[in-house]
Amino acid sequence: MLDPPQAEQEAEFAPGFGQRTLLTVDTEEEFDWDGPFSATDHGVKHVPAISRFQQFCEDMEVSPLYLVDWPIVRDPAACELLGDAVKRGKAEIGLQLHPWVTPPHDEVVNVPNSFAGSLPASLERAKLENLCRAVEENFEIKPLIYRAGRYGLGPNTAQVLIDNGVAVDTSVRANYDYSDRHGPNYARHPLKPYWVDDEKRLLELPVTTVFWGKLRHKGGMISTRLRRVPAIGGLLARSKMLEKIPLTPEGVSIKEALRGADMAIDEGLPVINLSLHSPSLAVGYTPYVRSDADLERLYDWIATVHAYFGEKGVKPTNLAEIMRSVVR
Repeated sequence: MLDPPQAEQEAEFAPGFGQRTLLTVDTEEEFDWDGPFSATDHGVKHVPAISRFQQFCEDMEVSPLYLVDWPIVRDPAACELLGDAVKRGKAEIGLQLHPWVTPPHDEVVNVPNSFAGSLPASLERAKLENLCRAVEENFEIKPLIYRAGRYGLGPNTAQVLIDNGVAVDTSVRANYDYSDRHGPNYARHPLKPYWVDDEKRLLELPVTTVFWGKLRHKGGMISTRLRRVPAIGGLLARSKMLEKIPLTPEGVSIKEALRGADMAIDEGLPVINLSLHSPSLAVGYTPYVRSDADLERLYDWIATVHAYFGEKGVKPTNLAEIMRSVVR
């Protein structure tokens, strides 16, 4: 699952699907992003803030996809809030696995083991199965989509997902390399959706990150070589030669995002996968939202980017529509 796919594995969509945006939310516990990983030192105090976000999305006619992890699934308030949106057909639920907070806790909690795909196959499977059961029990749905926390896929993940009836993965963060942090390398993975297996049982929907600038067609190669020299990368961005733009309101300005939107459209991506973390929906839980002004900027980013895509004829979609439209 970590190897880049062959060209013939690229997914095709039914005529008329065109290009769509999908809004995915890593719906997770709050924890210290700068501290060590902990099985117990976390909270879910931001959950009430999701209510405003959900209404905001409904007003835009956007159906968010909440990728929930263990602390969220075990929180009654979160299950009630999200479950209501799902029952009304205004949101969808998927899986997100943070291994350090998900039972069974049989591993040492450290950086390498924070990537679920790096765990022994049996332990990765046990954690995912526990999470699947919890989602089924608390939301009364069968989860069909998965994102590994920290984008941490491994060599056994695909089979575990298939065995648990998960039809879609959205863990690949194309154009990123986490190997220096004991994680996976997605520098050579495509942005377009593709089939992980020959039998077309598992569809990959990569998280969207594009290159902009005069050198964008060589962006992957240049970015990989300059990964350890960030100052040069900054110089290339300022000179409008090359800029890497993840389509997220976290750490990305609206101007940058609109440039990224143009590139995603130009690349012909059928699914443009926008993402954020749920703790960013309240002040003080992530590095991206430290003030009320930061929070309002995040909402403005989401509204402006969706409006821009709409002007370009790119409509929002949801997982159900993607599954109906993909050609098998």
